[in-house]
Amino acid sequence: MNEITGSAGGSMPEAGAMPAWEKRFRAPRVGLPEWAEDAPHRSLFVSNVTGTYELYAWDRAEGGRRQVTDRPNGTTEGTLSRDGAWVWWFSDTDGDEFGVWMKQPFGGGEDVPAAPALAPSYPAGLALGVDGLAVVGRSTDDEGTSVHVVPPAGAEPYEIYRHEESGGVGDISEDGTLVVIEHTEHGDAMHSALRVVRVADGSTVAELDDTEGGTRELGLDSLGFAPVPGDRRLLVGHQRADRWLPMIWDTATGEETPLDIDLPGDVHAEWYPDGSALLVVHDFQARSQMFRYDLADGSLTALDTPQGSVSGATARPDGSVEFLWSSAEQPPAVRSTAGGIVLEAPGLRAPDSVPVEDVWVDGPGGRIHALVQRPADGDGLSGPLPTVFEIHGGPTWHDSDAFAAGPAAWLDHGFAVVRVNYRGSTGYGREWTDALKHRVGLIELEDIAAVREWAVSSGLADPSRLVLTGGSWGGYLTLLGLGTQPEAWTVGIAAVPVADYATAYDDEMEALKALDRTLFGGSPEEVPERYEASSPLSYVEKVAAPVYISAGMNDPRCPIRQIDNYVERLRTLDKPHEVYRYDAGHGSLVVEERIKQVRLELAFALRHTGGGA
Repeated sequence: MNEITGSAGGSMPEAGAMPAWEKRFRAPRVGLPEWAEDAPHRSLFVSNVTGTYELYAWDRAEGGRRQVTDRPNGTTEGTLSRDGAWVWWFSDTDGDEFGVWMKQPFGGGEDVPAAPALAPSYPAGLALGVDGLAVVGRSTDDEGTSVHVVPPAGAEPYEIYRHEESGGVGDISEDGTLVVIEHTEHGDAMHSALRVVRVADGSTVAELDDTEGGTRELGLDSLGFAPVPGDRRLLVGHQRADRWLPMIWDTATGEETPLDIDLPGDVHAEWYPDGSALLVVHDFQARSQMFRYDLADGSLTALDTPQGSVSGATARPDGSVEFLWSSAEQPPAVRSTAGGIVLEAPGLRAPDSVPVEDVWVDGPGGRIHALVQRPADGDGLSGPLPTVFEIHGGPTWHDSDAFAAGPAAWLDHGFAVVRVNYRGSTGYGREWTDALKHRVGLIELEDIAAVREWAVSSGLADPSRLVLTGGSWGGYLTLLGLGTQPEAWTVGIAAVPVADYATAYDDEMEALKALDRTLFGGSPEEVPERYEASSPLSYVEKVAAPVYISAGMNDPRCPIRQIDNYVERLRTLDKPHEVYRYDAGHGSLVVEERIKQVRLELAFALRHTGGGA
């Protein structure tokens, strides 16, 4: 057993001596720029150009770019005021996600508390309106969710909503008189309802609840008020079909207008700035497409989208669309439908990786989609290969044909990589996403086992050299898989995992407690047998493979105490394992720290599998 506590340390090697996998992590990246609604030449984006992910202001008219935040553990949550005068950013402590909103002048200056009268909390949405008005969502373990209006000109904030269940701020109307709250007062944290209230006093204007008081598993998502003053229409995502689709809800009259968008996957939308059309992003079977939907005639026009994934898109006032695109083979870039690259970071470019293959496997709950990558040709490798099953987090997320430095590092070291969109993943219909309740973790592992059987029987994977790994929910499934499928895996590598579910519930943030109650059908006190059946700690005696665990000391999502409980059981049972603890939250925003973690993971796997290339 080896325990490591660390910081990244060390100096960066020269680019010429740097292996390709490290270049992919160190290559500067930029996120999709957000723009101020009333000053579209002012933008805000995230970049790691300094080696830590921070916020940057960009004046498109003058061409200047300026670093806004500078904190040891990075900053990624921020937005612009409508007039572009202020950058709002969330200030927590070393990644614990608990803190306050700060603001800084767009052109630079002192950071000041944006709402000094509000105590620290977990963020639960933020909407900035006209003339400096703000609506702030807060969440705490003791008080649940609350929503507060922060008037302009230094007036005292006032509360307009409070409930013990999870919820948050959706959007504010163009004229600043209404706000939509996404709530789960019905007790189903996976399926929100919508309530539109007056900013002045919190009184209710309209309600929309597809769960019918928690009796149906149908969610709603606020996609934004119409960008026209006095317009009460709200763009809403719904699950009334077998997937996410948009509709328009007139909150003044109650009229609901379905949109005739005949696409097979999940459909997400946002308004074009003049309110005449919608920008549609279609996610289907791990890839994305973009369209313009004209509200006047209902026409759907495809926008040029290369094969791969769009991780963010926004329509600009000139009618162009800017989008962040990548594929498994090619690194991300901020592109425009007007042509060319909108924004890129200077310096080192990330090397390309290899494309993905689509594999469909029959499983106990239906056909399972997996993404498979093989090491590049010419490296002297032939099957069966040492193979990494990299399991995505979420669980309501999905692996896609998108660039990822982690899988590419395994490929560079001669491993094949398999990623499984198990039941619980998004993009394959509502029933697939909702299937994992009550038998939490065990259902996902049934799908992973089916794909593992395919990988071995097809000749891709060497059954004696199989690595199960993932982060967050993927880390949880890794530890649970090592205990429930002990003969299937050679090595397990879990990052920021759930390891002891009952203790994790006690220590995690309140919003995740609500999600767990939904998944399990109650709390650990109410359904202890379900938590026990789904907890990695219950199966630690059966673990046969060496285990590597990394954990953030300040993680509010997968807290450190429950990981320590699991590690102590490994130690008591004399199971081979290594643990790495680092001073951050649910992952690190520091590039060198992330590289250190990957280097440790690679070394552990190579030592116990004999490696690839």
